[in-house]
Amino acid sequence: MPPLSILIKPASSNCNLRCKYCFYHSLAENRETRSYGIMSTELLELIVKKALEFSSGSCTLAFQGGEPTVAGLDFYKKLMEFEEKYNTKKVRINNAIQTNGVLMNDDWARFLADNKFLTGISLDGPKDIHDLNRIDSTGEGSFKEVMNTIGLFNKYGVEYNILCVVNNNTARHIGKIYRFFKKNNFKFLQFIPCLDPLGEPHGSREFSLTPESYTSFLKTSFDLWYEDIIKGERISIRYFDNLVMMLMGYYPEACDMAGQCRSQFVIEADGGVYPCDFYVTDDWHLGNIRDMGFYDLKHCNTGRNFEEVSRHVDTRCKQCRWASLCRGGCRRCREPFVDGKPGLNHFCESYREFFDYAFKRLQHVAAILMRR
Repeated sequence: MPPLSILIKPASSNCNLRCKYCFYHSLAENRETRSYGIMSTELLELIVKKALEFSSGSCTLAFQGGEPTVAGLDFYKKLMEFEEKYNTKKVRINNAIQTNGVLMNDDWARFLADNKFLTGISLDGPKDIHDLNRIDSTGEGSFKEVMNTIGLFNKYGVEYNILCVVNNNTARHIGKIYRFFKKNNFKFLQFIPCLDPLGEPHGSREFSLTPESYTSFLKTSFDLWYEDIIKGERISIRYFDNLVMMLMGYYPEACDMAGQCRSQFVIEADGGVYPCDFYVTDDWHLGNIRDMGFYDLKHCNTGRNFEEVSRHVDTRCKQCRWASLCRGGCRRCREPFVDGKPGLNHFCESYREFFDYAFKRLQHVAAILMRR
């Protein structure tokens, strides 16, 4: 059996923040059941058991939300017990969690460090930028709590990276954001393009990321990243790292750069399984982990259809000189579909301009790393 990667939503869409651009909130609002509550430890045990029986080599269990810490620390302590109980094949287990950081304390930080959780923490930049969109139910920003949590991560040695949502505002201020991250010694960064709610026209929200803004963001962030690389002050930006890996002949680890979708096994709090975090919707429900195994979930008709439709390549993509690097981008950015098939990526022109602008320097970085 192959390595296995699962994304688990132990608190469903429940969250202690009300981020204005939250794509999962908009998905949940359009489901028959908005929230499936908190996952039971009985279901968690079943997931771990089936995952470790199915996988070989390695098994990755990633926890996301909503906000996964809403499930409570005891939930994750039970996870460790179940992993020890069912890992009879001695599979390499990778645990990860993506958090807004608000509920963290010393006990959480100590647990994440002791159990080697790779932790993503959401931070959009300095206070004035972060607090514009990442607010709680009273409208207050969360910057102070996030920075306190990062202090705890540093204290206990938690392995963490920063996730920043590229929206209309952060794109304009990427220079300020990059310098803030660098000043705070944040060396591992992931910038995620902001998504408009599924089914809505692009650019309809105040936070919407436009192609023009994204082009500017890509060029400016690349200039700053490349300058640091040349000076020997390497900062990891996931997207640029993946591009360099591809130029070195490796397969990208980011699914949106692979050229086609694969079922990611996203498991909601009731055990419902979906093929992708961006498509946890009623029409893409694959089945329930209580009743099905991972092989059957992957090969069910809905799962096969999800993967098959993503293989469609627009004629304009085939003719583009950057097709081998771009590969069409994320399916979610190729909505709305035309005649049941994905169209051009909403940010097509952004990527085209960026590759024209940065390709030779990307090659230079790849050559440096290959010599090393």
